[in-house]
Amino acid sequence: MRILIALPLLALGACQVSKDEANNTVTATFNQEVAGNALQDVQNTSENVAAGVGNEIKRVGDRIGNTDVSVNVDTDVKTNTTNKQ
Repeated sequence: MRILIALPLLALGACQVSKDEANNTVTATFNQEVAGNALQDVQNTSENVAAGVGNEIKRVGDRIGNTDVSVNVDTDVKTNTTNKQ
């Protein structure tokens, strides 16, 4: 969702504004190449972040899978072992 906030800023960065003092006009042009490069950079960054998150999840999962747990109980618990059907 945050990428939706960045898209207008990327589009704004691809706009080039020039002012012609002789004719008293302002021209705004959209440079598609600059916009494409910016979007490619965003895609590459997103892929790198996703890969980093995936690697971290795998690392944590490996640590959890290799954990030994020892439980000591200091109370006597009596359970009914009769199975009534």
